[in-house]
Amino acid sequence: MKLQTILKRLQKLHPKEIDLSLNRIQNLCKKLGNPQDHLKCISIVGTNGKYSTIQAIRAILKEANINCNIYTSPHIQKINERFVYNDEEISDENLVKLLVEVEEINAGEPITYFEILTAAYFYHAKNFSNNINLIESGLFYRFDATNIVKENLASVVTAIGLDHLDWLPESERTVEKIVFEKTSSLLNSNIIVAKQSSKETLDIIKKTISANKSDKTIFNEEFSYSINENGFIYYEDKLGGLILPKPNLPGDFQVDNVATAIATLRKLDLKIEDEHIKTGITKIKSIGRFQEIKNGKIKDLCKKNKIFVDGSHNPLGAKVLNEYLESLNCDKHIILGMMANKDHNEYMSYFKNVSSLTTIDIPNQPNAIKGKALKEKLNEFPNTQFKESIQDAIKAISSSENDIILITGSLYLAGEVLNLN
Repeated sequence: MKLQTILKRLQKLHPKEIDLSLNRIQNLCKKLGNPQDHLKCISIVGTNGKYSTIQAIRAILKEANINCNIYTSPHIQKINERFVYNDEEISDENLVKLLVEVEEINAGEPITYFEILTAAYFYHAKNFSNNINLIESGLFYRFDATNIVKENLASVVTAIGLDHLDWLPESERTVEKIVFEKTSSLLNSNIIVAKQSSKETLDIIKKTISANKSDKTIFNEEFSYSINENGFIYYEDKLGGLILPKPNLPGDFQVDNVATAIATLRKLDLKIEDEHIKTGITKIKSIGRFQEIKNGKIKDLCKKNKIFVDGSHNPLGAKVLNEYLESLNCDKHIILGMMANKDHNEYMSYFKNVSSLTTIDIPNQPNAIKGKALKEKLNEFPNTQFKESIQDAIKAISSSENDIILITGSLYLAGEVLNLN
């Protein structure tokens, strides 16, 4: 309860949830002794795949006995997920101590919730100065609170697509603008560019970072992979080839993120051996990203079906998710909840051959679109219905044995599902 009280106080320090500028966090970090200047960081920017790439890097580093700290957002089930030190989530007690100290040093100055959490992460990370910090950027990167690090080991650019368009002027809601916001201010070190959804997007990225003096490692130019018909992966870069087992993440699209993680770590001189990579990618932790629910209260409602929860919420995420669903020989049923500021029709347009769609409200999210309104927007989709709760939605699906139920549309919804389960 004390932690929740502190978090509510921090949310009131600025009238806006997001205010894209760097002066407030720079001022606070200066009071904190600029802890971000003394860390070894890998920055991860992009639209999709950031979390999975981070978790793949984390798993490989753990096999190599290299300690890491991790800062991600948003969290799925609890805020402690955002603060990982020595590969462990911070305890409630230590998080309370950390936030209270940073709050006192801030002394009531206006600062957004994300900014003060970011400053707090950096402040505590200084106690683990030898660790590698995996830092996920937030909304964009150019004016994101994480973009105050002066130097890093590498910048990773995951798949970029259209998202968070409501934060851009209508005339600038383009891939070009998003690429510019995410990549134009990357530091001069190493840049690793993941597989992109189109050659056009990749060309825009390459043009935007062309003046950056970093050593650049680009998918299909400096590294690549192929999936063998027997399930093995052949990964290749300038250091040579690796025959790898499939990672423990469902969906071939996740191999894009794993390959990017491997390319990043092989680019850095960290004494990581091939066996660390081979074993690490079979032990990746992933929450709310095409995660199968194998037991619990939600699973008990549909024992004859596989049920997955996935936090994808933009067209690019829907596209890769559907490509995987299309490879499965069974009927698929979608339960959908989304935030109001997303492109609901565009998101659902990527799902083909789905047997039913059930819309729901996202619990505890006032900025979510109501399930009834979402149903009305998607009425052209076959077999569409609205149910008030996640449980009612699962019960209402007319499914056969071995059908798949997918709950998707929002990371916030994914968190609610996992907490209910």
